[in-house]
Amino acid sequence: MKILGIETSCDETAAAIIEDGTKIISNVVATSSAMHARSGGVIPENAAREQIKAIIPVIREALGNHKIDAIAVTIGPGLIGSLLVGVETAKTLSLLWGTPIIPVNHLVGHIYANWLDKDKSPEFPSLALVVSGGHTDLVYMKSHGDIEYIGGTRDDAAGEAFDKCARLLGLPYPGGPNLSNLAQKYLDKNPNAKLNLFPRPMINEDNLDWSFSGLKTAVLREVGNKKFNEEEKSKIAAEVQEAIVDCLVTKSLHAIKKYNPKSFLLAGGVAANKRLREVLSVKISRTTLHIPSAILCTDNAAYIGSAAYFNKKEVDWRKLNASPELTITASLL
Repeated sequence: MKILGIETSCDETAAAIIEDGTKIISNVVATSSAMHARSGGVIPENAAREQIKAIIPVIREALGNHKIDAIAVTIGPGLIGSLLVGVETAKTLSLLWGTPIIPVNHLVGHIYANWLDKDKSPEFPSLALVVSGGHTDLVYMKSHGDIEYIGGTRDDAAGEAFDKCARLLGLPYPGGPNLSNLAQKYLDKNPNAKLNLFPRPMINEDNLDWSFSGLKTAVLREVGNKKFNEEEKSKIAAEVQEAIVDCLVTKSLHAIKKYNPKSFLLAGGVAANKRLREVLSVKISRTTLHIPSAILCTDNAAYIGSAAYFNKKEVDWRKLNASPELTITASLL
């Protein structure tokens, strides 16, 4: 079964063709990151306007000459204007082609990056840690479609903490990756450094929740209006990263001990963080660890197609109202 996946939950415009939930036939992503870098972050209206321009060319490139059996599209969570671009396009194509739509939750989609182009798929029951700019969640998966939320952040997401701390250090957009790169420079020079400057909120509490707002406050107090040289700034970046990673890994190990899963899955944009991947690889030994390639951690449509295949809940296109404007545009395909 070949599925056309469409992903427009934030600032990326993505389309992919996925076969039987595991094989990537095509995976195309158009980004407007250069524009957002100029404004210091994603402005929702600007992101949606760029996606309107990109959505048809991206789908055309991903589609090629392939015949598809269904259309999968992200329906949330995300920026409402951006989501509408993807959903209305999917509805229009469904109307034109008579092809069923499979709606996909964006966070569930992230988890299914672990099923793509792997020699061995994860086994159930599984635990999944979804870490992104807007979410930090732990879920227990008994099977496809049987997912239980067991813990998460009570305030800010880990990715949001990365981004805001990067801003405090004066780092450019995208903040999180730039902070991680700066931290890596310090770790390369000081591999045995003791990094314990900042607090690890809730790390010793007997639950599977996190809190990162206090960490941001601690970084603000440490940085203040001080001037740092590059070495000092890189050390603070490493301290921030280590505090976040320590919290994520400690609670993940606690969850593994409690649930004893066969697989532990890392997912989400922050899953591309090198330090997090390294520490989990060292610390997790009681279960099989699955980590997607870094390119599949950030927003793309491949995992949307995979999630749709394993969680098919088709929507009849005849019950949807497609946009006339998009119908005309989509006919160009």
